Amino acid sequence: MRKLLTIALIILFWSCGNESKVNKEVEVPKRIIEVPSFNEDSAYSYIAEQVAFGPRVPNSMAHEACGFYLIDALRGFSDTLIVQEAELTAFDGNVLKAKNIIASFKPERAKRVMLCAHWDTRPFADQDEKDKNKPIDGANDGGSGVGVLLEIARQFSIKKPDVGVDIILFDAEDYGQPDESEYPRMEHSYCLGSQYWAQNLHRPNYFAKYGILLDMVGGKDAVFTQEQVSVAYAPQVLKKVWNTASELGYGNQFSYDKTHPITDDHLYINILTQGRVPTIDIIEHDQNSKNKFYKHWHTHEDKLEHIDKKTLKVVGQTVMHVVYNE
Repeated sequence: MRKLLTIALIILFWSCGNESKVNKEVEVPKRIIEVPSFNEDSAYSYIAEQVAFGPRVPNSMAHEACGFYLIDALRGFSDTLIVQEAELTAFDGNVLKAKNIIASFKPERAKRVMLCAHWDTRPFADQDEKDKNKPIDGANDGGSGVGVLLEIARQFSIKKPDVGVDIILFDAEDYGQPDESEYPRMEHSYCLGSQYWAQNLHRPNYFAKYGILLDMVGGKDAVFTQEQVSVAYAPQVLKKVWNTASELGYGNQFSYDKTHPITDDHLYINILTQGRVPTIDIIEHDQNSKNKFYKHWHTHEDKLEHIDKKTLKVVGQTVMHVVYNE
């Protein structure tokens, strides 16, 4: 008995003395997820395809043709595709025949992430010095977010992430009332497509863990700050995305500076879905421009020649790393 007691005490003391060592040895290593490489050349080509149709203003032939192109492309990549059609009244009384295009991957999964951008373009260049009443190309404001999401969709079709994903292209975002408008002031004249979607979800009781909106994500040397709507409604999502960008070496492009709130699709998603899809906005902030946006915002210089592939890569790779590691 004495010998057994002595052996038991030796084992006890040895165990206590080596507790930290044992705990370290049984630590489970972090799972390493292989994330595909975002192809910026492919994303650029998707932007070029959109611009080639001309300005994608609702009710125009270019808008209709580009809509068919986007539907065909996403149908080929995704598991299911829904086209949500609506007639939306703009500030000037025009009834816009709008299409929200919704591509889903693993639609059966309860755990979901939503990625989105708007695909229409501005019907007038109200921030330009000339031809203010003519539509713009919208290579960055409209084209870039869609181009990045099309490339991400292509990557998902090759290697699906574990989580379910919905890619939504909102329509009628940029038909907002100009400051110098002759019409009576209309509240909430921007983001008509996302407002409609948020009040008429494409699936009953739709829920996503979070959403990421891409807007003007193709400018040269673009910097993306943390704008205040994202900070207020989805701070943890913002932290996740910005930390991921920093880990990938993109800290110069993803600044932790907090900047003014922006009226964009994410505002209405956050408010009208009542937190069902906490959504952030990745959007360029240019401290040196008049409006603090992309310097060619709402002008005729928003052309394909000003799209930078490096910026597309930074944004696309960051978003893909976030989703694949979900």
